[in-house]
Formats: sequence, structure tokens, C-alpha cells
Amino acid sequence: MKKLLMASAALAMLAGGTPAVANHHEKDGTTMPSASMQTILDDERRADDKARDVYRHPGQTLNFFGVKPAQTVVEYGPGGGWYTRILVPYLAGSGQYIAINADSSASNFSDRAREARTKGWPEAFPTTAAKWTGVDAKKIMAFESDEMPDDMKGKVDRILIFRSLHGMLNGNSADSELRALRDMLADDGMVGVVQHRAKADAPYAMSNGSKGYLKQASVVSLFELNGFELVSKSEVNANPKDMSDYPGGVWTLPPVLGSGDTDKAKYEAIGESDRMTLLFKKRP
Repeated sequence: MKKLLMASAALAMLAGGTPAVANHHEKDGTTMPSASMQTILDDERRADDKARDVYRHPGQTLNFFGVKPAQTVVEYGPGGGWYTRILVPYLAGSGQYIAINADSSASNFSDRAREARTKGWPEAFPTTAAKWTGVDAKKIMAFESDEMPDDMKGKVDRILIFRSLHGMLNGNSADSELRALRDMLADDGMVGVVQHRAKADAPYAMSNGSKGYLKQASVVSLFELNGFELVSKSEVNANPKDMSDYPGGVWTLPPVLGSGDTDKAKYEAIGESDRMTLLFKKRP
């Protein structure tokens, strides 16, 4: 807890010192998906995922991050596989998809079954992703962040972190995880981040990650502290309807709708959260 509070204080001190960056917007032609990407987005395997496209803009987002079919790409914390089902087939031909989860060695588990599932994830995930996508499991890699083979470090072109930074902070592992990810990157590699965005003047209780939201300036500072530099930002995943001040946090909004039927129509009209979309490069 002390380490987390110290990191939060450092973020606040550094929040004003962000570099000048390119700013891309949703209708900027540079963010439109390629024809090959669009084919994957339209695939019938994504039938249940497509309803989220209007909020998550996957084709535009991945193009903004500069993801190409021949690259080696890490997806951090793939969870239920929403982006996995896009990235795996997109990279299967000439690239390499790698899933990374957090180091579980310091975790406390509520029971042995949960511990077994977590620690067995690297072996199980390729088979799961293969079932999702139809891509051979042998083409899919998965590791915990501290277990990536040394001969693969320094060779990753892109690392993608979708709505996972608050989890790192809540678990007091943001610094160690980002440093491990930095070691994976090639010298010209980059990190793309999509994260629920708190208002710039939000109180600490609403912007420390416990509600799912973080201030954009704090995220930039966190990356700077861990050897990265912001090079570009986009509003492709912005949602001005999101007030980001819900007592139940970001999970009040779709797709979770944590309040159940209470004000359901109101939250559905808001849609998914307001999100920052940031691209960082590895600083020497």
C-alpha cells in the first residue's frame, strides 16, 4: 500500500510534464482499418463481439497503433478474448501473437482450484484462443510477464494494453509489469494503451483505479517513470456522455451494467466508457 501511495504521489507531481505529441481523431483517414482487417472484423466468429465495435473501434484503434500483419504483437491481459479474436487471425500468416498475463508468483489465491487455473493459464490459453479463432494453437504463444524466454526479449514490435492499467495499479504491480513489458520491446517497439478515462479534475477516489478510471495525465506520467515517452494520442475511443463519476465505477456502464435493471436504459444510452487511446515508444 505504501508503494502504491508513493507511486500515486509521483504521478501527481509529474502530470503536467507531458511531451508534445501528435493528436489523431476518429474521422482521421489514418485510423481507418485495412481491407484485410475489415474481413476479420466481419468474420462470423465475431458475431457476439460486433455489438461492441461501435464503442471500441477495433480497426481504427489497431491502425492507429500501427499494428501490421507481419509484426510480433503482445496482448497484455487478454481476458475473455475480445481483441484476441481479431489479433490472432490478423497475425497468423506472417506475424506472431503473444498473450501475456501478470506474474502470479506474488498473488494470494482464495482456493487451490483458482491457483491452478491461474498458473496453468500459459499452457491452456493457446488452445482456448485456437477454438475462438480457428488458428492452430501452435501459432499462439502465452506467458506470464516474468517467464517470457530470454531469446524473445527485445523483439516485440507492439504491446497492446486494453483497459488493464487500473488492474495493475490496484494490484500494486504497475511498475514491475511495465518494466517487464519494456524489456520485451524492440528498440523501435511501441506500446498502445486504451484505458477508461477519469475527468482531469476528478477526485482521487474516482481516479485512482479502484473505480476503473484513471486520469490521462497520470497514465502518461506512469509510463514516463518506467522508461517510455508518449508519441501520439487519439480520441477514437472517446465518449463525452460518460461522466465517469458512478459510485459503482466503470462497471455501471455497458457491457457489465452492474446496477442491473436500475436505470438500465440510462446507462445503455450512455454506452461504454470514455477512453484514452495513447501510443508510447521505448525511451533509451
